[in-house]
Amino acid sequence: MFRRLPQQGGQPRDISEVVNGIIDGKTNNTGSITLATGDTTILTDERISPSSKIVLIPKTSDSAGATGVYVSAQTYGSATISDIGNVSTNKIYDYIVVG
Repeated sequence: MFRRLPQQGGQPRDISEVVNGIIDGKTNNTGSITLATGDTTILTDERISPSSKIVLIPKTSDSAGATGVYVSAQTYGSATISDIGNVSTNKIYDYIVVG
């Protein structure tokens, strides 16, 4: 996790450090998930909301060749990743949560 500022703000040096990190791409909105064997896997991440966009990035040849992997539901703190025809146990994805 990257540094967070308190809700009421922070010292100018702290704010500069966080903003410079954002400019350098340190937005603290990524993670990794391995899909469970079966039809669905729950992705738990406090940054997820019902309106978030979740981007899945394949990390293995099994996940790169997979079709039918999608976000089927999401709520505050979690999303359901569905996998039509999951026959492989080696489907690993990095993910990005936006919004």
